[in-house]
Amino acid sequence: MRNRLKVLRAERDWSQADLAERLGVSRQTVNALERGKSAPSLPLAFRLAGLFSQSIEQIFFPE
Repeated sequence: MRNRLKVLRAERDWSQADLAERLGVSRQTVNALERGKSAPSLPLAFRLAGLFSQSIEQIFFPE
């Protein structure tokens, strides 16, 4: 699954560790999400959407 996480994170000057801490997940989880190696759970997708003030569809999209 493709996403805009890396761009959104960079716009805020956050490291992967910063984002992970805000979400309550590991840095490895953030890395896997950004690389498209893992899809977020629905609760995590909602937390990401809320954190970035965007809809889930604005962050994640099919390949």
